[in-house]
Amino acid sequence: MDNIITFEDFTKIDLRVGTIIETKDFPEAKTPAYKLTIDFGPLGIKKSSAQITTIYKKGDLLNKQIIAIVNFPKKQIANFMSECLVMGAVKANDVYLLHPETKVKNGTQVS
Repeated sequence: MDNIITFEDFTKIDLRVGTIIETKDFPEAKTPAYKLTIDFGPLGIKKSSAQITTIYKKGDLLNKQIIAIVNFPKKQIANFMSECLVMGAVKANDVYLLHPETKVKNGTQVS
């Protein structure tokens, strides 16, 4: 494996649990995507773009808990500013969202 990181590198990544509170279409994106609004509890509300339209319908995402990296700098995607990176597993070009097995408090740190 060529991309070995140290444990110190890993501890810089802030993974948190959040709940999707709004999902909108994102027709301006180059690849089909949704605009997600996510509640991270004490960390506040953050927005993200996610290319998950082949697996998930907008209504199915409402109130779904997810895991995201919340300490990346904001990133412009088309006319949208993404504030966190939602984590997912990729299988045959489809993205499956990572999520806690049971409901936990928004903002809970993942370690």
